[in-house]
Amino acid sequence: MNTQTQAFPAPSSLKVLPGTEAAQAAYPYYMQFTAADDQRFWFYNSMHFPEPMSAFDMVTAEAAYCALGSSTTRVHCIPTTLGIDYRILNGRVYIGGNAVTDPAEIARRTHEFQQRAFYYYGNWERLYAQWREKMLTLINEAQALPKLELPELEPLANVHAGRGIAANHQLLEIYQKTLEGYFRMWHHHFEFLLLGYGAYMTFFAFCKKAFPEISDQTIARMVAGIEAEIFRPDEEVRRLARRAVELGVDDEFREGRTAQAVLTALESRGTAGRDWLGELAVSRDPWFNINVGDGFYHYHRSWNDDLSMPFAGLPGYIARVRAGESLERPIEALKQQRRQLIEDYRELLASDEERQAYDQMIGLAHRVFPYVEGHKFYCEHWYTNLFFNKIREFGALLAAHGFFAREEDVFQLTHYEVEAAIIDLMTSWSNGSPPRGPQHWPPIVRERRAAIAEWAKHSTPPALGPVPEVIDDPAIVMLWGITRESLDSWLRAGDASSRELRGFAASSGVVEGPACVVRSVEEIARVRPGDILVCQITNPTWAPIFQKIAGAVSDIGGSMSHAAIVAREFGLPAVVGTGTATTRIRDGQRIRVDGGRGIVTLLS
Repeated sequence: MNTQTQAFPAPSSLKVLPGTEAAQAAYPYYMQFTAADDQRFWFYNSMHFPEPMSAFDMVTAEAAYCALGSSTTRVHCIPTTLGIDYRILNGRVYIGGNAVTDPAEIARRTHEFQQRAFYYYGNWERLYAQWREKMLTLINEAQALPKLELPELEPLANVHAGRGIAANHQLLEIYQKTLEGYFRMWHHHFEFLLLGYGAYMTFFAFCKKAFPEISDQTIARMVAGIEAEIFRPDEEVRRLARRAVELGVDDEFREGRTAQAVLTALESRGTAGRDWLGELAVSRDPWFNINVGDGFYHYHRSWNDDLSMPFAGLPGYIARVRAGESLERPIEALKQQRRQLIEDYRELLASDEERQAYDQMIGLAHRVFPYVEGHKFYCEHWYTNLFFNKIREFGALLAAHGFFAREEDVFQLTHYEVEAAIIDLMTSWSNGSPPRGPQHWPPIVRERRAAIAEWAKHSTPPALGPVPEVIDDPAIVMLWGITRESLDSWLRAGDASSRELRGFAASSGVVEGPACVVRSVEEIARVRPGDILVCQITNPTWAPIFQKIAGAVSDIGGSMSHAAIVAREFGLPAVVGTGTATTRIRDGQRIRVDGGRGIVTLLS
């Protein structure tokens, strides 16, 4: 079968679901598919946006792809690719890369890339330390934004001080600073990320040429055993489990008991209970500033906002401590395995020149790789949680003035519409007339909520448009796992008679067990010990449930996706990038996961 002439459904063949047309039209014009988009390849970004997106939450795609494109196209000048375009249909986000194919342009961009990227590689530690300070400064600025106030009268002290600016203007100022800070955060996010992927891809390509039989997973294991801040929240939960046993309060942590019930009980346990609560306070600031999702949805609250996720992991960890098990990630074992692999393959090289190049490339990969996961804690989690909570404050203010029923309704407005509602409120406060929002927004909010609920009932194709000849974007290949091979596999996925699904061999090992198909964060509580997690994408913040599962399978993801990295760090068999696992595998169905070969077999 010649898949080069094949294509996925054209964007124009997909229709807006009946009754949701107005909600679809709410997304800005530059997010809508047009007839010209039928000639391009798109894929559904279920890694970051597995659920339909509300109108406001689309700012996460808008800000991210604006910054990603700037980094790739204008700042570091990746030779073979520009940025990423995005479209939204029925609440689903599709993205497509802009490849550079002209040899002369690739040569020109290569010259620019060498001047820019190599400076970063040569000064990585200094620039990364500088980056961390920039992010902490940005976080501090977000935390320092004033609380929202709209008093009946301007305080007399402000009048006597000759301030000259009324309280309603501050609403606009705070909102614009909130939005600007979020867009700025995404530029920081991508300052190093594509360079990290690029360094790994260079080493990857060298290994594939030098060792034709080497597997993708073996190369990935050469950078396993990383230390990154994204793993720290789970490490804190493990620390708290050990302290609970040491302090003799571990009996308070039981499966199914709410976090609030545990906290209340500990407050009456005297010194030991207070000591554990003190340990909890140490962990919460800053390590519980991590979302239960991947930071792209307003309702994926942080652990600090809702302690359910970390507290759900404590009983299992405490049981292991009681049993004398170590709760440490097998970092040293991974590092030893990494050293052995690097040494074994180095010996196969024929010349000193090859060995020198090999040493330089693996050395660079080890230097840059911690950032690939570490930045997520500061960006997608800590800062994003502050951002959404600040928008929630605006929702509370608007709800208090009757614009809608509850503060969460603000996320049904686009960020442009939120500013319009704020200006409506500012105007009514200034002139004494009632605002127009209470009549305008409630029916729109109801309509958009209904649309999201309807969109969630329907699946969407994994890709759209013609299959590209070559995919050279490092992010698309390493993070999303989109390659010609994976697309060919997706095109063949219509064969329902096949009992095998193929994807990336993310983490070695073979395991059989019942599948637990999880399509949203809210369903994580259904996971039981021994289950094989089947999802669109796993998330590092789900680490407390990794102690329960026997393996993992995802629809999307490459060898450097978060799912693949976390599975390797926890020693779990995993296959990622299957394309259709959540639709082909039934909940409770017995499956076999061969993480070494990248094969999932449906057994029952």
